[in-house]
Amino acid sequence: METPQEQHEHEPERIVPRIYVASLSDYNDGRLHGAWIDAAQDPDELHREVLGMLIDSVLPDAEEFAIHDYEGFGPLKLGEYESLETVSVIAKGIACHGAAYAHWVTLVGTREPTDLDRFEDQYEGHHESLAAYAEQLLEDLYCLDELDTLQGTLPQALRPYIRLDIEAFALDLLYGGDIMTSEGDGGIYVFRPL
Repeated sequence: METPQEQHEHEPERIVPRIYVASLSDYNDGRLHGAWIDAAQDPDELHREVLGMLIDSVLPDAEEFAIHDYEGFGPLKLGEYESLETVSVIAKGIACHGAAYAHWVTLVGTREPTDLDRFEDQYEGHHESLAAYAEQLLEDLYCLDELDTLQGTLPQALRPYIRLDIEAFALDLLYGGDIMTSEGDGGIYVFRPL
């Protein structure tokens, strides 16, 4: 049986997270010198590309850099001096899992590379709405079948009045801390807290 994540997660769109690193010596000297770099690489490779950009500077003492722009990181905001190790882990996660990973990193709020490997344990998929997630969860747990069975034991006149308030159940999941959500891409990303 597929998990809710497998049932509702489509193949992630291939995203190539990139960072624009700039030489601070050049910037402080009034010239723009930098390079766009594919961020979904090992940290050593990122460092090599940054070093190559610094070596190409017209200033002989160019040795400091900052991240002046980025793309493909969804709602996640990168700082100018974000560690390349952290950028690498996040970018590889996005390249592997799509936008959901960026939404998750934004929600969990950590930048520690060792904390960023829990995504697969927490991700519940992308859903049209919070209620759609809750309804699918109830269906996966066979609760809706149980409700149908219960309705069959009631007098015919009462059956049309027995309904499960899925919207209220969904809000209870959210406000009770059972799930975390992030809006994006025409729906919501749902995650379980650890």
